[in-house]
Amino acid sequence: MTRRESLRLAFSGLLAMAAALGIGRFVYTPILPFMLDALSWSKADAGLVASANFLGYLAGALIAGHSIFSTAPRRWLLIALAVSAATTAGTGMLSDTTAILCVRGIGGVASAFVIVCASTLVLDRLSAAGQGNLAAIHFAGVGIGIFISAAVVASSIAYGAGWPSLWTVSGSVAALMAVLAAVLLQPTVDEPIRRSASDGSEGKPAPIMMIVAYGLFGFGYVITATFLVTIVRQSPEVRSLEPWIWMLFGLAAVPSVPLWQHLGLRIGLMRAYAIASVVEAIGVAASVEWVTIRGVCASAVLLGGTFMGLTALGLMSGRVLAGTRPQRVIGLMTASFGAGQMIGPSVAGFLAESTGSLRLPSGLAAAALVLAGVLALGSSIHSSPVANARRQG
Repeated sequence: MTRRESLRLAFSGLLAMAAALGIGRFVYTPILPFMLDALSWSKADAGLVASANFLGYLAGALIAGHSIFSTAPRRWLLIALAVSAATTAGTGMLSDTTAILCVRGIGGVASAFVIVCASTLVLDRLSAAGQGNLAAIHFAGVGIGIFISAAVVASSIAYGAGWPSLWTVSGSVAALMAVLAAVLLQPTVDEPIRRSASDGSEGKPAPIMMIVAYGLFGFGYVITATFLVTIVRQSPEVRSLEPWIWMLFGLAAVPSVPLWQHLGLRIGLMRAYAIASVVEAIGVAASVEWVTIRGVCASAVLLGGTFMGLTALGLMSGRVLAGTRPQRVIGLMTASFGAGQMIGPSVAGFLAESTGSLRLPSGLAAAALVLAGVLALGSSIHSSPVANARRQG
């Protein structure tokens, strides 16, 4: 694969991640305050809708990790992108909470297929071509998608759009990105992933500690990621930040992958994962313990600047530890992540309703992130930094 072909593949991954993850999953956060007002939802209701999306994500990850889907990753990726865009736009056409729960659940299935199929396809072929450093472009798509979704929501609100239109417009933008991703993702890459029979890592057990650490990361980041804009809107001291805070979150995410990837290649992927987990825990705690303009901005930067770095480091670590079955391990890690982020919003919503604030659930989230870092350090014992760097190409 030439450098130009590698770049084309990486940018197709960027667009796919921006459409299905940056918009399809995370546009709910800036739209949520308007749905709370218009639909008279409680925080528990909002948490359940978020958890429905994450339940779908968990189910999709478990299904996408099956070997049958590794034989045609491009086909399944494009189908998932279409479903993600359709369910995002379709949410704006609904008003019944149960119907919204169902559609967001289907969207979650689609987003899991996108991250598993796209990451397996892109990371494997970039590594085989000796262009593993371009993986940062692929993962940057989530931050770019978040920034675009925040800009779309803010500009639509400025023109008086209600929450249904916010979903419809966002879904339309995601559909455009999906089309561009399909154009860039040439059909020739839709071949089964082949590996050398001489790879001695066949039959290696699943990396349990990293799988659990990835699930704790899912629980740890998602509470703040779901309720950050709501926290800002409901706090008079920082309410002026509402149109901008999610953009700041997305902007911080864009350069985070190359920065954390560089650190991972220097000190080891799992050690870098541990450091990023602690940094993110500080950001989560700041969102509820330092509710000032500086504090909330610091929270957005720390959380945005680590959550995609942790996503990339986790998947890269899983690929290193997986041996000859990367899609299986990536699927298991994505499922663990999905379980954590499915539990998080519901726990946060119910605890917030019973205690009157998000301080307790945010404290639990920060503790989960610290524990994730400890488990990642344990996993690093089985894989040296030098080996990690070499195997990532």
